[in-house]
Amino acid sequence: MDVTDAQAVDQLVEQVLRRFQRIDVLVNTVGGYRAGTPVHLTPLDAWDLMLNLNARSTFVVCRAVVPVMLEQGHGKIVNVAASSALKGSANSAAYAASKSAVARLTESMAEEYKRQGINVNAVLPGTLDTPQNRQAMPDADFSLWVTPQAMAQVILFLASQGADPIHGALIPVYGRK
Repeated sequence: MDVTDAQAVDQLVEQVLRRFQRIDVLVNTVGGYRAGTPVHLTPLDAWDLMLNLNARSTFVVCRAVVPVMLEQGHGKIVNVAASSALKGSANSAAYAASKSAVARLTESMAEEYKRQGINVNAVLPGTLDTPQNRQAMPDADFSLWVTPQAMAQVILFLASQGADPIHGALIPVYGRK
């Protein structure tokens, strides 16, 4: 489904509630990467794609799920930003800006909802060891990258009761780079 489409997301939330009657954990993993040009050569459609895919999708899904969690009195939200959320680099302004937006959204939501039983945190992965990344960077040392399994373990912790006192954290998961 298109997670940038608010109506589609609202319909999905309704379907989930009909089936399970609750939503305890939301993990926003939708995102993408496009970079390679300096700002003055970055096409507007590339800028819009990064902001929509990375930031808008997170906002739209959170906006749909938070009312359910507020009614329940608890919930866990884990957003996936990126190490680029903290520091931009040459030729990746759109990507860095979109991931920074996810980080700021995470921090703002944590402050808004922590007294209402909702934890909101984010993970900031470095390069993930995926087939796509291996293909894009065949000469890299893959052993330094973050495995999807390692990322999942950090997300599982943030979704657990052990993370109850953690609000607004931006957890670096950089691997051994």
